[in-house]
Amino acid sequence: MLEQDFSARIRQLRATYADIAEVTDLPKLDREIAELEQQASAPDLWDDPDAAQVVTSGLSHRQARVRKVRGVESRIDDVEVLAELAEEADDADTEAEVLAELTAIETLIQDLEVQTLLSGEYDAESAVMTIRSGAGGDDATDFAEMLLRMYLRWAEDRGYTTKVLDTSYAEGAGIKSATIEIDAPYAFGTLSVEAGTHRLARISPFGSADKRQTSFAAVEVIPLLAAATEVEIPENDIRVDVYRSSGPGGQSVNTTDSAVRITHLPTGIVISMQNEKSQIQNRAAAMRLLQARLLILQKEEEAAKKKELAGNITASWGDQIRSYFLYGQQLVKDLRTGFESSQPDAVFDGDLDGFIAAGIRWRSLNK
Repeated sequence: MLEQDFSARIRQLRATYADIAEVTDLPKLDREIAELEQQASAPDLWDDPDAAQVVTSGLSHRQARVRKVRGVESRIDDVEVLAELAEEADDADTEAEVLAELTAIETLIQDLEVQTLLSGEYDAESAVMTIRSGAGGDDATDFAEMLLRMYLRWAEDRGYTTKVLDTSYAEGAGIKSATIEIDAPYAFGTLSVEAGTHRLARISPFGSADKRQTSFAAVEVIPLLAAATEVEIPENDIRVDVYRSSGPGGQSVNTTDSAVRITHLPTGIVISMQNEKSQIQNRAAAMRLLQARLLILQKEEEAAKKKELAGNITASWGDQIRSYFLYGQQLVKDLRTGFESSQPDAVFDGDLDGFIAAGIRWRSLNK
């Protein structure tokens, strides 16, 4: 006789899934996919690359969303059949398989539940994240690089496509700043709760006195908007500087001046790109990101929304969202939600889902 009764857990999964499917509105997504597939099949689609990008990106994001939601329903069906087989055969190995699959489905359901809270205007978009070192010298630039690796690992674990758009290396350890693109449905809504100042406290590996060092890094997250090409930017509103791309320690990455820095003179926004192969590619990537930033600014009516979407982070005391303690008691604690982990190594390896889910729920309750 098997010890487990799986029926109650499966009923709960089906009930929760039904709520998620209703909120997701799968029929509406199916209609949108059909319309976008028709547009994508047009022979002249790529005559306008910007418009084509809007169509193909919108199509792939909606298809991924539908696959994820319907895939969960299929897995619930399969695990229910497997549970019946385990009961009929009174087989402990099959029971263990059912338990493992139920746990995995419950994790997916929790992820989908959190995603239903992402209803902001830009939440469904891909994201561009910028990490900047703050106060703390070499410890701060090292910390910024640790955060960069953390977010890249998080995205990699979830199968998201990432691209490092720009990296400014520090003269000593780590980085001054880095900008990455994370191409996935709801990447902005998910990661926007990570925007703010992050604080690291540890015994500095760069000092000789074995003293505790506190350092800071700022994280900014903005949506990558396919529609950003609607923004017209007059040439006399920008200054374009080209320079040689650089690697760690100031070493030259290539022998041509391919890196591009665009300054939008009316707003003071500066966008740098150096990781594409040519100056033309870097300029195009920088302009796309600048257009996204400006489109957001056009749509913002209040300073509070401006800070929420694009951030005005000082990377010092005052607006910290999370602390990482790597001395004495090993701990990572979010100062808004109270969520914490006693395994900072796992967190820096990309184990962020608990922090992100807590942040999304906290934001939903505090709107």
